[in-house]
Amino acid sequence: MEPELTELLIPLHVKYIQSLDTRKDDLEYWLTEHLRVNGIYWGLTALDLMNHIDALPRDKVITYVKSLQCDDGGFGGDKFHDSHMTHTLSAVQVLITLEAIDVIDVEKVVQYIKALQNEDGSFRGDTWGEVDSRFSYIALSCLSLLKRLEAINVEKTVEWILKCKNYDGGFGSAPGSESHAGQIFCCVAALSITNALHHVDSDLLSWWLCERQLKNGGLNGRPQKLEDVCYSWWVLSALSVLNHVDWINKEKLSKFILSAQDPENGGISDRPGDMVDVFHTLFGVTGLSLLGYPGLKQVNPVYCMPQYVIDRLNLDQ
Repeated sequence: MEPELTELLIPLHVKYIQSLDTRKDDLEYWLTEHLRVNGIYWGLTALDLMNHIDALPRDKVITYVKSLQCDDGGFGGDKFHDSHMTHTLSAVQVLITLEAIDVIDVEKVVQYIKALQNEDGSFRGDTWGEVDSRFSYIALSCLSLLKRLEAINVEKTVEWILKCKNYDGGFGSAPGSESHAGQIFCCVAALSITNALHHVDSDLLSWWLCERQLKNGGLNGRPQKLEDVCYSWWVLSALSVLNHVDWINKEKLSKFILSAQDPENGGISDRPGDMVDVFHTLFGVTGLSLLGYPGLKQVNPVYCMPQYVIDRLNLDQ
């Protein structure tokens, strides 16, 4: 029987994240090519929260991220990839964390995001037109970080997000879609950025969120689904914004996250025994940060960035 993991294996996780760009013989490396800039954001943020931001070569990261800005102002997931909102936010987050936002054309980023807003206030993810409440959050988060919220119609965006609200207090990916913890984070954080949290039924939504905790301590994204480490972030961040983190069993959740670590090679998986990846490694670390795990920097629950970076920008959230 495997010994119980009771602490965060920081040195192993640092080595795991450092190794990610050296695995070019692995099929997984090429299957995730379209997520390369997201992976840098996930890895860099996890390292920063674990007090090891210098584990990645700063100048090399900045040069690479800068190279991903497309002619339309947005960012692709890797070189020669089309721009998308999700990649654009990751690029901005990385460069702001590294205090290097000036290396890119910020005005073109602003215009790229502005051009993706629809008449009803919603946002498309890219030129192909998919609409999702995630993209509304991404637009607001990105422009807030750049201090350019005035570039879009914020009021219309809030109106559209509120159309995604359901009878159970949660939010879906679009009006009429079922409540989902990932979308709830996006909508709650978006409303926080726009000072519109008064539209949320805090107790009703917090009750739905705390019911995501299963007997093993892990959280799921919606009823009747398996627990997953990434929901340690999506659920807990929303509860944190709503000031109801105490509504879940923190000790059991912390134990669940720690149990999903790879004690040999580092990294955190979606649940114990599965393959690790940098996505779940970040959201395991951010979940532990929200739980007040000792030795970790504080993470901001709205922007999913270290709190000191948000403080440096003088943002209110």
